[in-house]
Amino acid sequence: MSNAASSATPAIARLLRPRSVAIVGASPTPGALGAAVLQNLERAGYAGDIHLINPKRAEIGGRPCKASVDDLPMGVDCAVLAIPNAAVLESVRACARRGVGGVIIFSAGFAEGGEEGRAAQAEIARIARENNMIVEGPNCLGLVNYVDGIPLTFVQTQVQRTGGAPGVGVVSQSGAMAAVLGVSLASHGMTISFSVSTGNEAVSGVEDYLEYVLEDPAVRVVTMIVEQFRQPKRFLELARRARQIGKPIALLHPGRSSAARESAATHTGAMAGDYQVMRSLVSRAGVVIVDTLEELLDVTDIAVRYPARPKSGCGVLTESGAFKALTLDLCEQVGLQLSSCNQAVSTGLRAVLPDFIPVSNPMDLTAQALVDPELYRRTLAVLLGDDSFGSVVLGLILTDKATSDLKLPSVIGAIKDLKPTKPVIFAGLDEGAEVPQAYIDELRALGIPCFPSAERAFRALAHLAAAAPHDPGAPVAGKASTALANATGVIPEYRAKDALATLGVALPKGRFARSLDEAYAAAEVIGYPVVLKAQSPDLSHKSDAGGVVLNLADAEALREGWERLYGNVARARPGMKLDGVLVEAMGKRGIELIVGARNDKEWGPVLLVGMGGVMAELLHDARLIPANLPPAEIAAEMLKLKCAPLLKGFRGDPPVDLAAAADIVARIGALVQAEPRIREIDVNPVVVYPAGQGAVALDALIYMD
Repeated sequence: MSNAASSATPAIARLLRPRSVAIVGASPTPGALGAAVLQNLERAGYAGDIHLINPKRAEIGGRPCKASVDDLPMGVDCAVLAIPNAAVLESVRACARRGVGGVIIFSAGFAEGGEEGRAAQAEIARIARENNMIVEGPNCLGLVNYVDGIPLTFVQTQVQRTGGAPGVGVVSQSGAMAAVLGVSLASHGMTISFSVSTGNEAVSGVEDYLEYVLEDPAVRVVTMIVEQFRQPKRFLELARRARQIGKPIALLHPGRSSAARESAATHTGAMAGDYQVMRSLVSRAGVVIVDTLEELLDVTDIAVRYPARPKSGCGVLTESGAFKALTLDLCEQVGLQLSSCNQAVSTGLRAVLPDFIPVSNPMDLTAQALVDPELYRRTLAVLLGDDSFGSVVLGLILTDKATSDLKLPSVIGAIKDLKPTKPVIFAGLDEGAEVPQAYIDELRALGIPCFPSAERAFRALAHLAAAAPHDPGAPVAGKASTALANATGVIPEYRAKDALATLGVALPKGRFARSLDEAYAAAEVIGYPVVLKAQSPDLSHKSDAGGVVLNLADAEALREGWERLYGNVARARPGMKLDGVLVEAMGKRGIELIVGARNDKEWGPVLLVGMGGVMAELLHDARLIPANLPPAEIAAEMLKLKCAPLLKGFRGDPPVDLAAAADIVARIGALVQAEPRIREIDVNPVVVYPAGQGAVALDALIYMD
């Protein structure tokens, strides 16, 4: 971790675990922000010093009031600013003068509110940094430390102390969503350790609080709602740290749609980045990314009880043949792998099942459990005892209290006896059925997540199981190509291919020609038929200007093609001066891929690989991956494309040389890592031939800063 990142941790400790708190804007008025903060602290039994600031009152609720921040004793740990926007800046200055450790700013109207607000927020940041003072917000709802019972928020909060049990650390840019998530987590019987809303992040951001909670033993799982990462590379480092120490991170990141990106900019003052780049790199670093608030809750519910990622392969016990079929459809849709019943499992199940129940997964136990409740125990024992089952979902029918009383004691008894070490999830099929809360509470106390539907369990397990098999770590800079030394702007194909050639990328035989005579000489060396390609940094799309002439079979065809190419370009782009023409061997047909690379300004180098040629813009069938993935991982990603059947051999065609294509992608990845001045590389198409026959990059452009 960088020194800049680590230096925030002691200051955040004063904010999250303050021994003294000042409430600036304290008030006796019910509903006032300052009144709500004081009530929360008193209700929680906060034992530290509380200082109230209100120039119009001598006391509030028997507590003395000071007239201004300048009257505070030196070194108060945390000041909560429950005051209007216009008074914030001067209060921050006063806090700095009194050596306050941290400040929480509720007020909005800063970076999200226009030029004047952005200037005020920048001044807050300057003051804080110069005085080693941490600031949460502005435009936030504050924080709650459940471990020590310290609610520094105006949201009415009933603090349930953790009692030493590790729980969930909530880190959210949205204060409202942090509050909503907190209610939902608590309703599912989960312990919350810390909940922090970061708001506009003038001084401290989600990365700072994530670093703190990762190292806190009171936190087992981190759940995040983030609209924009302001330190993406640092977040990736922290995500890898979380994976290393076994603390799962679940993330909800709005911003997939253009409308959501615009909303994020106005809501938090953030400029949205590239969602797909973020998702690709963050998931590779081990973060579980979800798409809805409900999924965030469900993934957290499983992860906090089973921090280790569940192994692949799910087993399902249900009591309906129709739901068995629905399960097969849904699991295929969400990408959750169901385990097949191997010989040992089949033998074990057959020994404990009635003859009329066939062995399968999902397993339809029919209504037999009504007359034989111990059937749950016997079947669970078999599934939990086999390593091919990474998790088990109990999709049971509980129509009324009598049915619950008949089934659930047996299920609970089985859990107590079997003590599962892999996720076992209880999911009622009939939402609204009368299920005594005592049963749900007992299951959760045994570490069993309880969901209102099996569908939610399947989606959550699918997200958890989708963890990347290999994290390549941070990009490693290599040796840049000498062909790009001092290059800027658009690098045309002939020069881009020189750079690729130095890295060993397979290219068609070719030579650059500035005159027709040079083209004749090039064609004699290359061998006919040849293709001519116009070359200019101002002509990125050569075909659109008639700048590509194909299949020239001899010298006369070459002369005619040369004249046609120059005539086409002159008509399409009057006044354009070409550098010359690239003469290349006419290639044979194959499967066309597009390979791209870019140095994202926020996230760093990434690669794109997908179906290429004219299909690239039509199908948008591509994968974004880290630039330093090894060739085997690149090949695996290519097989996740929608058009992957074309790569594996379709309708009698042979499979393609996937290894050769992956090698080209890896070499392009090495180039973009080695040369940070590269803004983008576009290699389209890369033509891949049948297995053993290789692949070649037919076209290439590089854009340099």
